[in-house]
Amino acid sequence: MKIVILGSGNVATHFATRLHQLGHHITQIYSRTKANASALALRVESNPVTDLKQLDTDADLYLLAVTDDALPIAVEQLSSLLKGVVVHTSGATNIDTLQKFQHYGVLYPLQSLSKQQMIEMQHIPLGVEADSQETDGILWEIAQAMSSQAFRCDSQQRLAFHVAAVFANNFSNILYQIAYEILEVHDLPFELLLPIIQETAKKVKNGAPIRLQTGPAIRNDNNTINKHLNFLTEIPAWKEIYQQLTLEIAKRRGI
Repeated sequence: MKIVILGSGNVATHFATRLHQLGHHITQIYSRTKANASALALRVESNPVTDLKQLDTDADLYLLAVTDDALPIAVEQLSSLLKGVVVHTSGATNIDTLQKFQHYGVLYPLQSLSKQQMIEMQHIPLGVEADSQETDGILWEIAQAMSSQAFRCDSQQRLAFHVAAVFANNFSNILYQIAYEILEVHDLPFELLLPIIQETAKKVKNGAPIRLQTGPAIRNDNNTINKHLNFLTEIPAWKEIYQQLTLEIAKRRGI
């Protein structure tokens, strides 16, 4: 299959690498920055492009792996006459964003991706949405080849996954950072928290997270909670976060 990839960032890098491994011909890598396009193109034996007018018009698949802000701009600038399937990789963008094209869909990786840390895409859940049964057949075959965890979902379900992922990944990560900074101030090593972090991650594989909840909020241990709040008095934002999360846990006592 001849594939054009628009983007050279984290998602584009993972998709390009995996599709190249599967034997697809990545004909072009587009990026507004020549150095970025060239770096990824070299990696997958492709050609770098910095002008959308230079894109191949006979590719089988056009993969828009750009930011959500850049996606509408790219869609507007691409020709509606492209015969290949045009897909985006966004978790929060409706499939209808691509409705100007003859064939379109979505390939959504449910994972936090980084160029600095390559992850085996065959283990990443990969959501598929398509405008028609014909397009679904094409994208489903690609998705199943790319990942052992391909799944179908509509735009609303995909948005739900994206919101849930922000809570589970992005928000938890900033909480790790707050914990890191609390310990740093008191000359304590963050590494000593790694066992409890890893144990929590293992436990949630076994059922609803709330059923595994521990800590003062679920025990209604107000004495300890008040000590923690006094400890956080000097940083009101962290104190507010602690209070809000404590309330969320407390609401679920007895579940």
